Amino acid sequence: MAQSWSFLDICESDFRPLVVIELAKSAKAETIEWFTKRIVDKKAKGGAQLLVKPLLTEKEGENIYLVGASHLRLLLGAETVGLVKECNDNSMRTFTYSSRKTFKGFADDNHDFLTMAECQYIIKHELENLRAKDEKMIPGYPQAKLYPGKSIVRRLLTSGILVQIFPLQDREELKKLCHSWYGRVKVGCQPLDEIRSYFGETIALYFAFLEYFTFALIPMAVIGIPYYVFAWEDFDKYVMFAIFNLLWSTVMLEVWKRICATMTYRWGTLLMKRQFEEPRPGFHGVLGINPITGREEPVYSSIKRQLRIYLVSLPFVCFCLYFSLYVMMIYFDLEEWALDYHEENDSNFSSLMLFVPSIIYAVVIEIMNRIYRYAAEFLTSWENHRLESSYQNHLILKVLVFNFLNCFASLFYIAFVLFDMHLLRQSLATLLITSQILNQLAESLLPYWLQKRYNKRMKKRLCSPKIDKDLSLAEQVNLEKEMGTYCGTFDDYLELFLQFGYVSLFSCVYPLAAVFAVLNNITEIYSDALKMCNVYKRPFAEPTANIGVWQLAFEIMSVISVVTNCILIGMSPQVNALFSDSKMEHILTVALVEQMKLMVESLKE
Repeated sequence: MAQSWSFLDICESDFRPLVVIELAKSAKAETIEWFTKRIVDKKAKGGAQLLVKPLLTEKEGENIYLVGASHLRLLLGAETVGLVKECNDNSMRTFTYSSRKTFKGFADDNHDFLTMAECQYIIKHELENLRAKDEKMIPGYPQAKLYPGKSIVRRLLTSGILVQIFPLQDREELKKLCHSWYGRVKVGCQPLDEIRSYFGETIALYFAFLEYFTFALIPMAVIGIPYYVFAWEDFDKYVMFAIFNLLWSTVMLEVWKRICATMTYRWGTLLMKRQFEEPRPGFHGVLGINPITGREEPVYSSIKRQLRIYLVSLPFVCFCLYFSLYVMMIYFDLEEWALDYHEENDSNFSSLMLFVPSIIYAVVIEIMNRIYRYAAEFLTSWENHRLESSYQNHLILKVLVFNFLNCFASLFYIAFVLFDMHLLRQSLATLLITSQILNQLAESLLPYWLQKRYNKRMKKRLCSPKIDKDLSLAEQVNLEKEMGTYCGTFDDYLELFLQFGYVSLFSCVYPLAAVFAVLNNITEIYSDALKMCNVYKRPFAEPTANIGVWQLAFEIMSVISVVTNCILIGMSPQVNALFSDSKMEHILTVALVEQMKLMVESLKE
């Protein structure tokens, strides 16, 4: 491997820009010269051995650079990051340059052996692993301290010298993807392999899960429509639907795990070794020695972090949960007022007023969820987690706990305290439909408006008489750098998680829940695809083997749905009639069935 780096020729005449680096307009010349030199320097000198070209634009003072790499450099980088490729014997193996001829589709002149997303991922990995050697500070910025082994890119980002790094769009490939993805109305599956090749496995897995979840909801919707029509007011007949709901929530997730494993094996990420995780950019502490790596890096006391979590974050979360319950009780007061008003007036207007408290409560829930999300992000950053995975796990835990209580506490209260199935149906329908309308306004209409505005601006700029190859590239980069940054799949999975909860927990009393979920998800596929292609900057590809901690979140929701549906079945008049002589026997039987179902689920794991 060392010999491969030593004879590597980086002076490739056919420069292909893959990644854009934007430095601050105030960045000093010596800083830029030092940084670009480190990018092009050989590996033996601590460089990344990549290609850099400044972007010439009409705007003065902009420091934008295009980064690429030779074909040989990308192949060696593929070995470094551990990409898994298909061999000629149809097996999946980690790519090595020495055995490159054994991999399917490889040829010395085939520059499409690695997808553009993989090439950009390799460049990102090499840039992030540019590390300080003997430098004590960033040249030109004495306050920006460095130490041996510190990631230069991360230090430049935290210092504000580096504005952003993003992968460049391939306009031709993007056009083809848009046409096959959402450019025409069709009945069929999404082009997941093309999405994966362009955006990477993380984005492709989200859309795969969204598509699978939508198809999995169809049986619930098909059964729910006649159930709604013929047994709408007869809540005594919800037992069979609850039993089906109970089985569906378990089978759906088990089948997804198999589909996910099949896809990621074909894509090569199931067998891909996990890279050593670097400290997240926001992590800070006193300079010390990492006991595992032996490198000098910031060290932060785990005791201080635990104190912040248990003495500040946990009380804050508990206070927010209490406030959510307080708002819920106000909602029930409004429900009681609306019911009294209807009984006194008994008019069409008073009938409509019965839905007003639920609508107001649904809107308040959405507002509280979004405000809490910002607070949770601030707290989790303040806790100063060393790794990005730890940061994400703590953030997801905070957000899920609050969102679950905020969205479902009222439904549990109505079902198991008030025992009012009519109100439960009304509240579930209102919460589900209102939340979907609000999300569609934010995720469909707004992106559509942004796309129209983006297209008008692009056409106006491209009408300039000075159109040549370099200027068109400059226009493309300037347009893309002004676009929004995609913040990941967190909010998308959270929306599906809450939707799964509405359907799996109490849809037996409102069978149309799955129907509305299917309709919402169909539009969600198109709106999310439009956002990825035209609203946000292209995100870097991130190899992944599954949907991560969200799989656990959905499984926990499935367990809760088992308990909920078992209790609802036990509360039904049909089951009560079987145990009319002994309430204790009734309770014990329901508990036994519930535990047996949970035991079967645990054995599957």
